[in-house]
Amino acid sequence: MGFYLITGGAGFIGRHLSNELLRAGHRVRVLDSLVEQAHAPGSDIRLRRDVEFIEADLRDTAAVRRALKGVDGVFNLAAEVGVGQSMYEIERYVGANDLGTAVLMQEIMTQPVKRVVVASSMSIYGEGMYRAGDGTRVETASRTPEDLRGGRWDPVAANGEPLSPVPTDEGKRPDLASVYALSKYVQERLTLMLCHAYGLEAVALRLFNVFGAGQQLSNPYTGVLAIFSSRLLNDQPPAVFEDGEQRRDFVHVEDVARAFRLAMEVPGATGEAINIGSGQSHGISRVATLLAEAMGRPDIEPQILGRARSGDIRHCFADILKARDLLGFEPRHRLEDSLGDLVEWVSGQQARDRADDAQRELEKRGLVI
Repeated sequence: MGFYLITGGAGFIGRHLSNELLRAGHRVRVLDSLVEQAHAPGSDIRLRRDVEFIEADLRDTAAVRRALKGVDGVFNLAAEVGVGQSMYEIERYVGANDLGTAVLMQEIMTQPVKRVVVASSMSIYGEGMYRAGDGTRVETASRTPEDLRGGRWDPVAANGEPLSPVPTDEGKRPDLASVYALSKYVQERLTLMLCHAYGLEAVALRLFNVFGAGQQLSNPYTGVLAIFSSRLLNDQPPAVFEDGEQRRDFVHVEDVARAFRLAMEVPGATGEAINIGSGQSHGISRVATLLAEAMGRPDIEPQILGRARSGDIRHCFADILKARDLLGFEPRHRLEDSLGDLVEWVSGQQARDRADDAQRELEKRGLVI
């Protein structure tokens, strides 16, 4: 069995990954700086006692050097997360995500490990893949600020004809629409490039919208289901940008944890960037309604804002054929069947609803259209 370091391992996905690895008989060490936005004061990081924990920033060279001692592989999950916030806290996101990864990779060059698995993101795609009426694949769909101001939410072909969203595969070229997306792409490429140059193994997992028990409900830049849960806990309607018909892929955190383990263990995955999603798409306003019903608040309907955020995209959901072929990955949780566990966990939490604060910050900077 192996001994693995998880950077950012006290976070939402990291805690589930720790449990997944321990169940498989591996040893786990976690390095995490416990950033307040992801770990509210007094919150329980809920790491098991058999997990070795180092509290430090990934940019702390001495701490990273200490954390790497004796490990067989590294899962790099440490990152600031939030598309909107990244557009005005630029130094924070580039520093934590890209400089942090640079420090980690530089130390790995002096203390080599067998494999590094890095958490990348669906955000690097920008708009997802589309198909034109004649069957042509369209990977450069976009919307102008004028489109958004006019409520023309769906991208169209150059001739003005409608486009149909289709699953996005790893062959789609990146289209970086936010500082967060840029920073995740840098993390991905630094890892794959440097490991290849030094003869080490590396895998990048492009995560779609991860949900499940344990997400920080008071963080207004976290996953959309956690934000909606916080609103509903405070008797407020989930606020949905645009018309609510934008589609996303929601993948359960336990499926994501298993995908990370497989990415470390499966020989044929090395050197690859792989989508990790459910392979299903859901409209955001419908998701808000399903969650309200599951939380016993069917009377609270989503608030459709009719406005867009800079850096947002219309549709993106995963083609997971590569994950199936290379990792043997198959999602075990469907969104519709998995809200019960999330709601049970949410019901025992207290959450400060900060969604309106986050929206005001974006509006103040002209980032809401």
